[in-house]
Formats: sequence, structure tokens, C-alpha cells
Amino acid sequence: MTSIEKVYKPKNVEAKWYQNWLNFGCFSAQVNLKKEPFSIVIPPPNVTGILHMGHILNNTLQDILIRSAYQQGKAVLWLPGTDHAGIATQTRIEKELRKQNLTRHDLGRSKFIERAAQWRDQHGGIILEQLKRLGVACDWSRNVHTLDPAYSRSVLTAFVKLYERGYVYRGKRMVNWCPASLTALSDEEIDMRPQSSFLYKVRYEIVEQPGDYLEIATTRPETIMGDTGIAVHPEDERYKHLIGKHCWRPFPRAQIPIIGDTYVDRSFGTGVLKVTPAHDKADFEIGQRHKLPIIDVLNPDGTLNSNAGEAFLGLDRFEARKKITDTLKEMGLLIGTEPYNNNVGFSERAGVQIEPRLSEQWFLKYPKVSEAKRAVTEGLIQFHPERWGKTYIHWLENIQDWCISRQLWWGHRIPVWYKKGTDRSDPDNWHISVDGPTDPENWEQEEDVLDTWASSWLWPFATLGWPEPETRQKEELDFWNPTSVLVTAPDIIFFWVARMIMASLEFKGEEKQTLDSDEIAQRVPFKHVYFNGLIRDEKGRKMSKSLGNSPDPLELIDKFGADGVRFGLLGIAPRGQDVLFSEERVQQGRNFCNKLWNACRLRQMSGDIYNNTTQALIIQRLDPSVWDAEDHAILTRLATTLDQVNDTIEHFEFNATHQAIYTFFWNDFCDWYLEISKLKLKDPSLKANCLAIQDLCMRQVLLILHPFVPFITEELWHDLGYTTQDPSDPTYFIQNVSAGDGNKLKQALTANNIQLDPESVQTVERTREFVSKARALKSQHNLAPKNDVAFFYTTDPLNHEFIQKNRAKLEKMIGANNGLEPCSAPPEDAPATITGLGTLYLDLSSAIDTAAEKERLTKELAKFGRIIQTAEGKLKNEKFIAKAPPEVVEGVRSQLTETKAKKEEVQRLLIKL
Repeated sequence: MTSIEKVYKPKNVEAKWYQNWLNFGCFSAQVNLKKEPFSIVIPPPNVTGILHMGHILNNTLQDILIRSAYQQGKAVLWLPGTDHAGIATQTRIEKELRKQNLTRHDLGRSKFIERAAQWRDQHGGIILEQLKRLGVACDWSRNVHTLDPAYSRSVLTAFVKLYERGYVYRGKRMVNWCPASLTALSDEEIDMRPQSSFLYKVRYEIVEQPGDYLEIATTRPETIMGDTGIAVHPEDERYKHLIGKHCWRPFPRAQIPIIGDTYVDRSFGTGVLKVTPAHDKADFEIGQRHKLPIIDVLNPDGTLNSNAGEAFLGLDRFEARKKITDTLKEMGLLIGTEPYNNNVGFSERAGVQIEPRLSEQWFLKYPKVSEAKRAVTEGLIQFHPERWGKTYIHWLENIQDWCISRQLWWGHRIPVWYKKGTDRSDPDNWHISVDGPTDPENWEQEEDVLDTWASSWLWPFATLGWPEPETRQKEELDFWNPTSVLVTAPDIIFFWVARMIMASLEFKGEEKQTLDSDEIAQRVPFKHVYFNGLIRDEKGRKMSKSLGNSPDPLELIDKFGADGVRFGLLGIAPRGQDVLFSEERVQQGRNFCNKLWNACRLRQMSGDIYNNTTQALIIQRLDPSVWDAEDHAILTRLATTLDQVNDTIEHFEFNATHQAIYTFFWNDFCDWYLEISKLKLKDPSLKANCLAIQDLCMRQVLLILHPFVPFITEELWHDLGYTTQDPSDPTYFIQNVSAGDGNKLKQALTANNIQLDPESVQTVERTREFVSKARALKSQHNLAPKNDVAFFYTTDPLNHEFIQKNRAKLEKMIGANNGLEPCSAPPEDAPATITGLGTLYLDLSSAIDTAAEKERLTKELAKFGRIIQTAEGKLKNEKFIAKAPPEVVEGVRSQLTETKAKKEEVQRLLIKL
């Protein structure tokens, strides 16, 4: 036990305790069949990532749940790991290569992967080290990377099983295409940005009616060469007579059919749509319905190919746009342009505009969709907040096949081999297995890798040894899975949460086409999903580097301490809603930590630190025979707060937990009970009991605060003697000590013949209200709380008795050492306030030096007299009235009226004095 320093310095505490936690294996997860398991798998951050404010919030919430589970005596696992982040990592490596005038093809696949692995080992995982500064209680010995050999085998096994079960197929379909990275992208990797574009209005001549034209509007004239049809709504009176006829495509000049399709929006533009099946998803579907040809006019890198015609061959798509519109103008087919604002997809990593592209890819038909719906609708998985369940179900009801292949080298290479010299489109020439063919010299492996999400959707169970766990791993998989909670952001509910649910339902257990409710309950990957809000700036904007509105979390930790950042952020994080970040609120978190530190230091300075290693030892020191209402009330409020904390954490209402702890510690304990204690500690008959109550409250406060602010609570836990000095004792660390609940506290008190008086809380509240209003009354008259004044009060006999019984305490709390007296009639002109104990009057004369005040008021009276004399002189001067502007004259009159009123008030005050 050491003396608590005068000033709390987080840096002196945080590094020390985190290293101690690691040294003593505090976060090491162990299977214990005698305990209830509690497990979380971390949402794996990108191996290329660094800490941002979203990580701070998400991981703090997980840490609260994990540390709370430790205190509840559960067997606990928080499994950490990182995602290989296929496109992000490959983009980073290729950027480095370009500095050396190299491409990945110059290195070759194996050398490139070797280079990427070296970069990952050197720079990857930085974010995990940064998370340790936040204090997260992960079992780092279990850290998993999605390209680890065991995990990679799980990913490849899943692909093979899905193919064998008929869910995986190869086909040519429309995908998101990145012209810079030359790969298909998932919707998650697309950043929709508002763009100021143009609508280009173009005329297409009707073949059967020379000289007549249809007018179309397009934002992408560079795809005109891929037009294979013109669509109108079949019920549009303007155009339905033209269905079956043809239009001339401007270039390459060709006849294309006019078709009727209900997709066309009659109210948009002219109600006529050019159909380019190779370059728009909706157009592709229209083309499929009407058997239109597919003409791809773009190369993979976004330049125009030979299908676009010789005049445009090789041009970049945006260069081609200008040349094509110039050509249309020369041909008399461009009617005009007009500004048009729309949302356009950009590659999140490469920063270039994506292209809808028809591409040969591997696709997945989702398994267990019906069961995934039932898992949520039947409450087998509970979403918090519940509203996200509707979003989840809506997506599952409109689900489309998943493009799972990526044209990258960094990732899980698809375990498909094609027989050399044969048709790759024929499945008879494929070999699909985890280990590959036995005669590899006769086969060529698929070049593509799997989408990163196609590995992370196995995360909750592949991290625990699936699909072929050894005996120990099988025991762990059965024990820790389903995991208890997933904490994530709602923006990946489709791309990760829903997919994890479907993967788990498909792979855990024997292969089955359908599952009943009991089987679904056994196979779900987690029991609860908590969706935390996104961090936004004070204007509601999403934080980003480009806006410059995102603080550096490590700088905040340096400035305010990890505990201050955690507690401050949680104070503005309502349940499942976006968080409006404010550094001022983070500063409030630090202020709270300082308050906690100072309160504990005050306790250490107030008297001996006893053996406080158990709650029972502290309770034995209590002497209820000397208790007053404050003693009963503070312990009653403590019991209530313990129940609030347990209930709100159980229901993932972290903001409410924060508020309950804050209110009890700051308002009830510090602002009231510690103030009352100053009187008790001066009384030898009350001191020991008062210190015991303080110790009991502080012990419980540290316990319920620990999941929120682990560093400072661990330090103070030791400084106040709440633990043994033997690190081998399981309860040496605060995380292994139960905070209990209100009933357990009351039962422990009852065992020592102590019964709490529930009415004491109301009694104390009336007293606090009386003190608060008395102080406010003084403040209104510029009197400091410590200034001693006299008060008078009028009340009924019962409240009079209460005030007189507690008179010494009340006088001390409100600064009324000059008297707190009853009166039959209110003092004349005395300011008053109504309280629950009666009407309180402030005797201002008791706070005033009469002689000094008379002197001051006399000087004021003389000054006002001179001002009045001057003003009256001006208004009697006819020349002034005639020559001065009217507003000046009126100003003098107003000044005269105001000054006379002030003079009268001063005269009244002098008479009173």
C-alpha cells in the first residue's frame, strides 16, 4: 500500500498495470466446465489499420462486457485477431513497388506474396499494440490472422464444401469493377460520393421513320457504342406505338430495337432509356429479358477497346466522354447538356470511379437464408437495438448471389484447378479440393483469390479450430461457441453479421438441408449483437481524414489518459445511436478520473487504512447505533446503484450505466456524503463509523467502475487496501472480485444486524434541496457559498423540528454561521426561496459591512446627482434642443429618467442601512 500522489498522472499508472496484467496472465482464457462461459471474438481490424475513434468506442464496449464477466466469476475469452485486408494491403504494396518503377507482374506471384508478407510482419498489427494502450483485456496468446495456415485451411475447406453442396458456381455477371486495382469489389468496398455531373441529351433517329427522332438523356455518353436497344415504358402513350421499330445508334452506326419494359421511369428525363447491357446492372437485366446482345466497350483499366470503334480506341473513359460529345455535336445529334447531381460509386481503396462490368467470376448462393431469418425473428439471436432486426430481415428477403472472387494475389487463392489444354468453362475439367490434385504438373490453379469477407464470415468458429479441431480444440469450440456477444457497427450488418450467421448455421454440425429451432439455437455464432453508433463530429459529419475532423485517439490518450477517453466517450454514446464527438466531453472523462483520485486520496488522508480486503471485514467495522439519515441514505443509494449497473449492462445500456455510476459517485457520495463527513470526522464517536462507510462505498465504486476505467481503479484498489499484497491470490487483481448487487449488499448488512432505512433517501433529498436552494439564493446576490450570513425561515412545526434537529449541519452546509432562525413574519424586502422544509429568507445585512456600504452608496448618490444636474441643464438649454439631432435629445431624456430611478433606489438602500 502506497501513499496516493497529489496529482493523478495516467502515464505512471497505465503502462505499469497493463504489463502486470500480461505478466500474471490475467486475460488468459481457460476452459472450466464448472463456470459459465462468456466469449467475444473481436471484429478483426485490417492488418494495415491504425487506431481511430470508431475502434475506441467499439473496443471499449467489448472491454466493459469482458471485465464485467470476469467480475461475475465466469470463464472468459476475448479472442483477438486481424484481417488480411486483401485489396487494402495489395494496394499498399503495389504503391511501394511503383516508387521503384515495378509492378507485381515484374516480381511474379510468389515473390509478390513474399514481399507482402514481409511488409505485413513489419508494419501489420500496429493497431493491436495501439489497442493495448486502451487497456483491452484480450487473450493475446490466441491472436489469429486470417492468412494463418490453420485459418486459411478453414477458409478453403468452406469453399470446397459449399461447391460440393451446390452453392458455389462460376458465371459471367455484372459486378463492381475497379479500373485501378483491376478487380471486382464488394458493395462494402464502394464509397458512394455526391457528384456534380451533366445530363447529355442525344437524338436517336428512328429507322422506319427517317427524320423522326427519340431523345434520350445519359450521364455516360462514353458507353453509347455499347447500346443494343432503346427502351420505353409499354404503357407510355407517347412511345408505345414505336415498340418493335428500330433506332440508329450513332456510332458504330447500327440498327438497335425499340423495346417496351416496365423498368423505364416515364417521369424521368424524356422517358426514353438507352440500354447498354455490358455497363449497367439494370440495363443488363433488361437485356436478359429481351435477349439483347452484350457489347463491352471498355478494357479492364477503363480505356475503350476495339468495340468502341477506331476513333475512340485506347482513350481513357473520361477523355472519350469529351470526344464523343464533340462528335455528337458535329453530327447534330447532341441537343444540349444540363447540370445533374447524382451519387457515384468510387473504389474505397483506390479512390477511382468504379465501373459496372460484366465479368467471369465465382459466385455463391447463400445457404440457410430461411434459418438465418428465424434465428432473429425467434429471438435465438437478439439484436440491440432491436430496430436493426428489420433491416437485417429486409436484406435477407432481397438477397442476391455473392461475387466471392477477387482479381488479386494477396488473399486465399481459390482452390480450383483447371486441366491444362481444356475448356475452363466445363466443370468436368475442374479439380476442387483443399490440397490440390496429386499430379499438379497437369493442372493450372485459378488465379483469383477469395473476397476478404469470404474468410471473415467464418470468424466466430474458424478461430477456434473448425473444421478439424484436435481434441483440445474441439473441447474449446464446444465450450466457447456460440459466443456470447458480437459488438459491431450497423454499416456491416449485411457484409459480416448476416454472413457469419448463415455460415455458422451451414457449417456447425452435420450437413442438413433444413434446421429446426433447437438446431438453429445450437448453431448460431453468437447470442447477442450490439450495434454501436458511428462517431461523428459536432456538426453530425462522419469523421474522415479528408475533412480533417477526426482526432488522433493516441493523442487524446496522451492528453487525457486512456480511462478519461473511455469514460468521456461513453458519456456521449446513447444506446446504439451515432455519437457526436466533443473533446470537451472527453475532458469531462478526465475530470471524473481526477475526482475519483482526489476522493480516494482524501480518504487516505482522513484516517487509518484498515484491512479492507473483503466486504465483510468493512461491514464488521460499521456501528449502526450512531447512524443518521445520511448514513442510511448513502448505503441505500449504493444498493440501488449496484442494481442499476447490473441491469443496464445486462441490457447493453452503457450510457445509462455511465449515468448511474456518475450520479452516485459525483452527486451522492462526493458532493454530499463527503461534505457531511467533514463534520463527522471531527467527532471521535462518529469518525470510525464514517470511515467504514466511506470504505464500503469506495470499494463498491471502484468495482462497478473498473470495466469502464480499468487502470485508475486497479491503482486505487491497491492504494486503499482492498486487496492482499500477494499477487498469487486470485483476488489480487480487481477484475476477479465480484461487484455484487443491491440485494447481496443488503443481505451482508442484515447478517451483521444492520437494516437500512429506505425513507432516509427522501429525508436526505429534502435536506439537499434545502441546501441547494439556500446556496442558489446566496449566489443570486453575489455571495460565495462559504460567506457566512444569517437566514430566517417560516415553516410548520414538523419541519421546524427537523431543521432544529439538524441545525448545526445545515448551518455548516449553507454557510449560515450568523444564524438560521425561525421567524413569525418575513423580514421586510428580504430575498426568499421556497424549499420542501419551508420558506427561506436571506438577511443581506448580515453579509454586509454597514459602514463601508454606507460610504459606497453615498458616493453613488453624489455621482447620480451630478449626472442629473448635467442632463437637466442640457434640456433647459433652448440652443441645445434646437441644434442637437432628435435622437441625441431623446438619449439625454432617457438617461435622465434612468438616473433618477437609480438615485431613488440608492436613497432607499441608505435609509434601510
